[in-house]
Amino acid sequence: MKKTYTGSCHCGFITFEVDMELDHVRVCDCSICLKRCALNYRVGESDIKIFTPLENMIQYKWHTMTATDYICPSCGILPFRHPRDRPDIWTVNVRCLDGVDLDSIPVKKIYGNKLD
Repeated sequence: MKKTYTGSCHCGFITFEVDMELDHVRVCDCSICLKRCALNYRVGESDIKIFTPLENMIQYKWHTMTATDYICPSCGILPFRHPRDRPDIWTVNVRCLDGVDLDSIPVKKIYGNKLD
């Protein structure tokens, strides 16, 4: 069953709500995910409400220029992104959600380091 979560970056500049059934998180071993230590969960476009305009965030692209990371220009936290293999959906950094017991969520390993 889906639940609505509120989320933000560290300083509160970026705020959002997301509807999801948080039954797992994805941990990727690609070079950027390893350094950022995000716990990811994918949602559809209709499941996320972003209250801060995207143009007010830093947008970071690399390699194939398909994935887009949205980063707070003030505190540097990445609350969500469009993933490379599915740029039509959102990947939410579960660490940015309020009131989530991170230790209780099963982890699914993703081997992004094997992507070209």
